[in-house]
Amino acid sequence: MTLAPFGARFVAALAERGPFCVGIDPHAALLHDWGLDDDVAGLERFALAVVDAVAPLCAVVKPQSAFYERFGSRGVAVLERVIEQSRAAGALVLLDVKRGDIGSTSQAYAEAYLDPASPLAADAVTVSPYLGVGSLDPFVDAARRHGGGLFVLAHTSNKEGPEVQHAVTDTGEPVGDRVLAHLRRLNDGAEPLGSFGAVVGATVAAEIAGVGPERYAFNGPILAPGYGAQGGTAADVRRIFGPAAAHVTPSSSRQVLRAGPDPEAMRDAVRRANDELRTPA
Repeated sequence: MTLAPFGARFVAALAERGPFCVGIDPHAALLHDWGLDDDVAGLERFALAVVDAVAPLCAVVKPQSAFYERFGSRGVAVLERVIEQSRAAGALVLLDVKRGDIGSTSQAYAEAYLDPASPLAADAVTVSPYLGVGSLDPFVDAARRHGGGLFVLAHTSNKEGPEVQHAVTDTGEPVGDRVLAHLRRLNDGAEPLGSFGAVVGATVAAEIAGVGPERYAFNGPILAPGYGAQGGTAADVRRIFGPAAAHVTPSSSRQVLRAGPDPEAMRDAVRRANDELRTPA
């Protein structure tokens, strides 16, 4: 059965549950803080406890694949359960893999993460456009075919990002803005929202190259990492994204996961974040 387009499901999920996205990132330090060993058993107890606590509340959860892959096949098996149980609880799963390659390799990645026949199939994935946005065509095709979504790296808040993302293209526009222009074309005419989104740091300046929030009016969803413990605020979301803030899912992992292993404390952290993000300026 083909799902409704991701953009439509994203809009409905945010309206029902609020915009906040929880990153399910089993750092070794967090496992230790929870009194767990840094092994597959600790990973499983941690990750599934977080799913049980927050997936019934959140519109979006975002497991970072690397923290599961580091344990090999047994860790990936835990990731499969995280995806399955999160979706069963009603959350959209955005798998943070940041894949980007060409040709048949890109096609294989797309099948791994967006084809419902795959045990790793998620609702959406993060991807890198820096082999050329056209290299993502297999992901675009798979997303359209299966009702999935993409979040393409555009304006990330890591200090190394500007040397690529702010570099000027042959047309005089920054590379990050060229990525957004491609997304605008992919989402053209989609209602209520397109399925092809961008990753834009919640702490990134809105005035890159003198352009304001209008740059983010590309009719697609936006993932804004860096909210909460990393310094991003609800005011930053409104300032950076302007009218597009309604389609932003700000994400944090530490803000919620440090409240564990108490499930109610994690739920309270999610509720507080959603309340802050929903409060008018």
